[in-house]
Amino acid sequence: MRELRVVGLDIDGKRIICEADGSGEKFTLFPDDRLRAAVRGDKSGSHSPQNSSQINDEVPSVLRPKEIQAKIRAGASVEQVAAASGVDLARVERFAHPVLLERSRAAELATAAHPVLIDGPSILTLLETVTTSLIARGLSAEDTNWDAWRNEDGRWTVQMAWKAGLSDNTAHFRFTPGAHGGTVTALDDAASELIDPNFARPLRPVAAVPHFELEDAPEPLPEPEVEPQPEPPAAPKPRARKGKPPVPAWEDVLLGVRSSGQR
Repeated sequence: MRELRVVGLDIDGKRIICEADGSGEKFTLFPDDRLRAAVRGDKSGSHSPQNSSQINDEVPSVLRPKEIQAKIRAGASVEQVAAASGVDLARVERFAHPVLLERSRAAELATAAHPVLIDGPSILTLLETVTTSLIARGLSAEDTNWDAWRNEDGRWTVQMAWKAGLSDNTAHFRFTPGAHGGTVTALDDAASELIDPNFARPLRPVAAVPHFELEDAPEPLPEPEVEPQPEPPAAPKPRARKGKPPVPAWEDVLLGVRSSGQR
């Protein structure tokens, strides 16, 4: 590839005159949007969507190592950077590796930070808090995945991913390094529920069981009639025995007195 150096402008001032080193051969360049973008270092080629699309198709953009690492540090994956820039995947991986280690270390440090609650930082760490929260709700605390990336303002966003049944869930926290491990604050509703001290509260409220009342209550069944049992016959009274005639005393016999009291 031959190198050109700028000699000056054409007479009309609209074209740039270049000269090949060693041969003295001269060339002219028209300062279009593509050339201006190349001088600025703008990899998109131009601010015009039409020109940008045309340039990206003709000249693939080449990211510098710092640009690759900046995109990875901001949360992009190796595959996303390679696909968006047209750079070879192996080249992106080579420069992305130290940044991925940095993101992994930030996520690990965030799990040791303390969640900020209404009354101040919690005594438990973020990892202890979310583990207790998941177990209290009947979920597995083992299938969790942690990631972190740095925003444009320099602060770290931490993401926790977990599965509940067949659904994939994510929660995001703001990690602030500091003394005693630093602090984390919830950035969305999922994160707020995970660090809620009321672990017994279910993620989905259970509807109350409705109470049904019968409109027409059935009449009570009549009690069975009980036939009166006949009373047992009374025992017959014993008959009085007829008294025997009294035997007269000897005095009555001697005096001639009868048993009836007549003489």
